[in-house]
Amino acid sequence: MNNNLLKGKKGIIFGALDEKSIAWITALRCHEEGAMIVLSNASVAIRMGEIEKLAEKISAPVIPCDVSKAEEVENLIIKSMEYFGGGFDFVLHSIGMSMNVRKGRHYTELDYDYNSKTLDISSISLHRVLASCMKHDAINEWGSVVALSYIAAQRIFPDYNEMADAKSLLESVARSFGYHYGVKKKVRVNTISQSPTKTTAGTGVKGFDGFISFAEKMSPLGNASAADCANYIVMMFSDLTKMVTMQNLFHDGGFSYTGVSQSVIEQMEK
Repeated sequence: MNNNLLKGKKGIIFGALDEKSIAWITALRCHEEGAMIVLSNASVAIRMGEIEKLAEKISAPVIPCDVSKAEEVENLIIKSMEYFGGGFDFVLHSIGMSMNVRKGRHYTELDYDYNSKTLDISSISLHRVLASCMKHDAINEWGSVVALSYIAAQRIFPDYNEMADAKSLLESVARSFGYHYGVKKKVRVNTISQSPTKTTAGTGVKGFDGFISFAEKMSPLGNASAADCANYIVMMFSDLTKMVTMQNLFHDGGFSYTGVSQSVIEQMEK
């Protein structure tokens, strides 16, 4: 459905890897709603993924960016402004990487060099992007920034490992920068805690299949799909949510506020 919610708006979308990616589906929805888009990902992710296929579909340039390097972030912001002919209106931060999870290290036995890299890429990158945007006055007044988080920032999910800490830090950066960018330019910054979703990254988490089934049984509305999340992000980028900022918004079918569901009780009693 096209309601022209983003007609005339421009933005950067990080993290589209393949057709399963929330960022990929969001880019398609933003395009359908009238937005111009710049796509960005790390060079290795661009090589491994299929982002060029998406770029062709929505007529968007792909600008490589290692978000752990300030000079590459600055290059992305400057080139995006050149492409758009000025400032832009939204940013989707859909970035997360855990070296310790990749290496199979338990949370109680973290490699701290890996951990530092995880926090830098998954959390501090949001600060780096927003700082560069502010420096270049890149985001237009009443712009919107959304970063994807997860409820593990508030509750324990053992196999989510160090990414739980990374998401906690991500949400803190969003609140803090949301204040400063709001005061300076009326730019709003929020995080969305999405249901467990069958993306390429999500399915790499140990025990994912069991947990997604559990979450489905726990959530009154069931798990929110990637397409549902994309629609929610479109709303957050639109002018319909101009006064929402510094929030962590749960998009999880009610999972976050359900103590226990009847279907889980019945399963436990079998």
